[in-house]
Amino acid sequence: MNDSEFHQLAEALLGSIEEHLDNYDGDADIDCEINGGVMTLSFEDGSKIIINKQEAFHQIWLATKQGGYHYDYKQGEWVCDRSGNEFKNQLAEAIAFQSQQPFSF
Repeated sequence: MNDSEFHQLAEALLGSIEEHLDNYDGDADIDCEINGGVMTLSFEDGSKIIINKQEAFHQIWLATKQGGYHYDYKQGEWVCDRSGNEFKNQLAEAIAFQSQQPFSF
């Protein structure tokens, strides 16, 4: 994958997350902000989830209260380089944990 392909895939991922959060009709108050390729999700308790692009490694990095994770694009999915978990599943678990409300993509 070249840098251009990475940016297209990463922007598509961030855009789909933002769209899902914009259409979220649950009880949690989740604020979403994107600045310079970094997405910050802020929760009522003051906690945050940070998602950012790591161009040098062609990875997406996810930082949550539960830990930090690095994702590679493999076979059409962003997959954790340690656990093999899919990005949106891990993110949904983190959002549910930090908002204390059910959440799914």
